[in-house]
Amino acid sequence: MEQMPSKEQILQWITDNPGLVAKRDIARAFDIKGAGRIELKRLLKELEAEGQLAKKGRSYRDPSTLPPVSILVMLAPDAQGDQFARPMEWTGEGPEPRILFIPKRGDPALGAGAKLLARLSEVGLDEYQYEARLIRALGSNPIRVLGVFRTGAEGGRIVPIDKGQDKEWRVSRDMTLDAKDGELVEGEAIGNRKMGLPQARITARLGDPSGPKAVSLIAIHQHGIPDQFPDAVIAEADRAEPAPLKGREDLRDLPLVTIDPVDARDRDDAVYAEADTEAGNPGGFVVWVAIADVSYYVRPGSALDREARKRGNSSYFPDRVVPMLPDVLSGDLCSLHEGVDRACIAVRMRLDAQGAKIGHRFVRGLMRSVASLNYEQAQSAIDGMPDDVTGPLLDPVLRPLYAAYAATKTERAMRQPLDLDLPERKIILSETGEVTSVAFKERFDAHRLIEEFMILANVAAAEELVRLKTPLLYRVHEEPSPEKLDMLREVAEASGFTLAKGQVLQTSHLNRLLNAAQGSEFDELINISTLRSMTQAYYHPQNFGHFGLALQNYAHFTSPIRRYSDLIVHRALITGHHWGDDGLSAFDIENLEETGKLISDSERRSMAAERDTTDRYLAAYLADRVGSEFAGRISGVQRFGLFVKLAETGADGLIPIRSVGREFFHYDQDSQTLTGADTGMTIGLGQKVTVRLAEAIPVTGGLMLELLTIEDRALPRGTARRGRFNPRKPGKAAAKDAAVRRKVLRKRK
Repeated sequence: MEQMPSKEQILQWITDNPGLVAKRDIARAFDIKGAGRIELKRLLKELEAEGQLAKKGRSYRDPSTLPPVSILVMLAPDAQGDQFARPMEWTGEGPEPRILFIPKRGDPALGAGAKLLARLSEVGLDEYQYEARLIRALGSNPIRVLGVFRTGAEGGRIVPIDKGQDKEWRVSRDMTLDAKDGELVEGEAIGNRKMGLPQARITARLGDPSGPKAVSLIAIHQHGIPDQFPDAVIAEADRAEPAPLKGREDLRDLPLVTIDPVDARDRDDAVYAEADTEAGNPGGFVVWVAIADVSYYVRPGSALDREARKRGNSSYFPDRVVPMLPDVLSGDLCSLHEGVDRACIAVRMRLDAQGAKIGHRFVRGLMRSVASLNYEQAQSAIDGMPDDVTGPLLDPVLRPLYAAYAATKTERAMRQPLDLDLPERKIILSETGEVTSVAFKERFDAHRLIEEFMILANVAAAEELVRLKTPLLYRVHEEPSPEKLDMLREVAEASGFTLAKGQVLQTSHLNRLLNAAQGSEFDELINISTLRSMTQAYYHPQNFGHFGLALQNYAHFTSPIRRYSDLIVHRALITGHHWGDDGLSAFDIENLEETGKLISDSERRSMAAERDTTDRYLAAYLADRVGSEFAGRISGVQRFGLFVKLAETGADGLIPIRSVGREFFHYDQDSQTLTGADTGMTIGLGQKVTVRLAEAIPVTGGLMLELLTIEDRALPRGTARRGRFNPRKPGKAAAKDAAVRRKVLRKRK
């Protein structure tokens, strides 16, 4: 029998050759053949039993080290911007080793929570023990679990709060973080489920889920929105000082004003207008739009910049805001407060008498707002009810602004941007965070004035950067897909309207449809259906136009406090005009497309979190009215049931298909209808309904409804009987199905 290696020799060889750790590799290294392999197997089993080796599959390794190829989970960047990862499986004693991720050019962006297969190199430094290089990304984020913890004999379970989830997760006793029964927790899926419930470990305890102020917190954690700034970011923001006049144009004599919501948390933009006195532009206007110069404070590559890029945008909730920048910047130094000097990048635009922009000029300046107004305040002044603040500003500031806005209506009518009319609702909270009412947001000309001037400034920024041949991020909104247009056309025809085929789609065609439906019983249906046919806007360094606004060149310039895209556009203007060394960096330019995708994704993340928060607040508001009847309209049709938007609050609820009448319903996806197999009754989008609230679940935001009437008529009874299986004969059922299909096809023609 050949000479067998000692256990120490085997361990040393595995340490020296981490990539060759199968039993056959060890046998080949020590030239062990035949019966000697049985003895080698016995030695390896003893080392495994002694805890000196760990076995996975057919491979062995030192349990106090990581294998050369491992699955890792990315962590958030640290204060220096370095990204570390943690191993998915660590069996050694003591704390798991720190792993520095070393990206190479062309690697995809990997955010916190992303899983990856990586090749590890042991470095043995005090700060970290391994360096990792990407082999390939594994899907997206790990499965995050947010729910209510329920204790049990062997640990407990997480009951999810997402209304789209009904799966529970098992938590072993050593992974509960000492969470209490009924506590809101955040967890992470672990291991592979073979039998029974999937397993998770609790990663954070979030307190009482029924507390009013937990509603937005739930959404923040559920969607992974970063809500705490690293120490380095706060320290960098705290060192910021007001910008000096040097190198800037002095705009402090311009009576610029800010006009914002009454509860505005930051003030990005200020406006001023006056008659154009230059020759050749009779009846024209000069409009100034000044925007906070965030780029002066958030320098490329700084801790502030890395954190802002990661967040992408601020997220707004009824009771709080998760800002893109620390409050010392977003609420103070960058905010255009009344009576203080503030750095800005401003555009002076010349409009003709019809409101068309005939020229513009950008400056980097220093401004001083003469007043911080809200929309209601500005509108009241114009409507003849000025107060102590707006009275002195009425003639020199407000009336010229409204006159310039009135001129833009002519240009807007010619351009024909998409003119949707979907009223917004605002949730009103008490000081303790409870919903006191749900009200429609009033829209004044003051709102439209600011919107129109911001659009003009965004167009000017895009056109300026095209002229300067400077890279930028466009705001892109592509036209609807043919499939979505066909669905909109079917809804329109079923409602008695037309949307022509066979021509290049323009927003004016959609506006004609919206105008035809205005004031009719199908008004809201056509508006909702048109909105749903639209594609989602996004950011990209290539210009594909903005369909909804009917504009060829469009970039976001006007909100750099709360959108990273606008900060990139500001830097591009600085670079193009040679205003300083805080313009676009090489990293900015090389990674524009990646940055566009990151911030487009974070925008959608914020929208989903804000929508979920609204759903939960509305469910809490309606929880005391279970059993009450409500009017609404069908806003969605699926095989499993009907979605209804309640008229009073705008809340969306579900009517399960099992509670719709007493017959079987055929679902037609193309026409978005349900047709009764016995009565032939058709249920579709936009129909008026009366429903009873059966259940309201604040922790998930779910509303369950019972259908009482459709178009003021009670549901036909049908022939099916509750509680009994009442099948039709196969031949009769087939004939009935064919008749229903013929009826639907006739309706489409």
